[in-house]
Amino acid sequence: MEIGIIVSLFLLLLGFSNNKCCLGEIGTASSYGPPYTPTRCNGNQGDQFPLGNLFVSVSEGLWDNGAACGRRYRLKCLSGNNKPCKGGTIDVKVVDFYSKRPCPSTIVLSNDAFSAISKTQRGKINVEYIEI
Repeated sequence: MEIGIIVSLFLLLLGFSNNKCCLGEIGTASSYGPPYTPTRCNGNQGDQFPLGNLFVSVSEGLWDNGAACGRRYRLKCLSGNNKPCKGGTIDVKVVDFYSKRPCPSTIVLSNDAFSAISKTQRGKINVEYIEI
């Protein structure tokens, strides 16, 4: 009986751990630079981009026939070549479909968004992401 209580307490504490990006999907991310317009979500509207330019284009798997427009994701860098991760998370907004083939990543971040979570300016990183 004591073992059951200890296991229950452990699982409860595990659930309350300080995990800022928890149990999300795993994918890859790369960056892209300007020009950022026109987008498939809002064309040439300048107000579609959030403050800080933390926005993304998504691949076919997340695009959902355009339903992804405006979705917000919390991203965390997990790994990559030469230990690129800065730590922490960022919140980004979907503004476009990344139509180049082959798509380099699950999520393609604006240069500002990429540099917010990665020490490198280019390349591909592994990320955890969850819709918020």
